[in-house]
Amino acid sequence: EFIDSYYFNKLEYTRFSSSVGKFVGFTEYGVRNAEYWNNDASFLSAMRAQKEVYCLNHVPVYYNNVLTKS
Repeated sequence: EFIDSYYFNKLEYTRFSSSVGKFVGFTEYGVRNAEYWNNDASFLSAMRAQKEVYCLNHVPVYYNNVLTKS
């Protein structure tokens, strides 16, 4: 799962989760950002693609490193 969280003063205001497939806001400002970003189809599709770009390429490397050190 790919999660991209946005914080200000240690308070999470917006999060993108690949399992949900869209942005979710937790504060008033975060809800406005989430609505704006969810309505931008190109930005939303780019965030959905981040799971394949980042997770699928890096997780096997990290997983193998953990297994060899234990």
